[in-house]
Amino acid sequence: MKGQKTLLLTGASRGIGHATVKYFNAAGWRVFTASRQDWAAECPWADGLVNHIHLDLEDIESVESSLPLIREKLGDGRLDALVNNAGISPKGAEGQRMGVLESDYATWLKVFNVNLFSTALLARGLFDELKAAQGTIINVTSIAGSRVHPFAGVAYASSKAALAALTREMAYDFGRHGVRVNAIAPGEIDTAILSSGTELIVERDIPMHRLGKPEEVAALIHFLCTSSASYVNGAEIHVNGGQHV
Repeated sequence: MKGQKTLLLTGASRGIGHATVKYFNAAGWRVFTASRQDWAAECPWADGLVNHIHLDLEDIESVESSLPLIREKLGDGRLDALVNNAGISPKGAEGQRMGVLESDYATWLKVFNVNLFSTALLARGLFDELKAAQGTIINVTSIAGSRVHPFAGVAYASSKAALAALTREMAYDFGRHGVRVNAIAPGEIDTAILSSGTELIVERDIPMHRLGKPEEVAALIHFLCTSSASYVNGAEIHVNGGQHV
């Protein structure tokens, strides 16, 4: 459809990513998804399967080699929004947080490939399409990037802190070309990946005393991709009910 805006989102198979693609689709955007998972059948729109790209962000070489396919699927050389939502947080054998002593080099590399390096490479590889559309990039960081979290491991937390820094760098580099780059930092959002014990955080640390909803995060992502946020660049917005205060 002529004039229809286009979104590419990584990590679309569940949680915040799943809610975001549904939100953008309802808003009339053409939605492309990329993840290690196959297309989720419960997503109702007709083009979902056709517009899904199997992409393993842990394999950096495959990220680079997938760029021609992504450009081919976009079709018109324009990308209005790139949302880097994919992220992994390895746990110990009993589901516990992995600190420095429990994290070997392979763990660090895997997490940083998915959570940080692939983000930079996708933005670099699709820069021309973003520039053509005067588009925007949203990086999904985390409250764990700015404070020690009882469940998020050290590699995950460090990668999200680095992603916040990358957001600033990209905003500086891309802003002069009309491409805005921002980040959102979710706290405890009601998704399937919540750890046991999260209810204690809700009561103790969150002034609003409730979990966030994926749809609330999706609405903010959509806002940042609209003209109403046309002067927002280089920001990291907390979405955590006041947990960070």
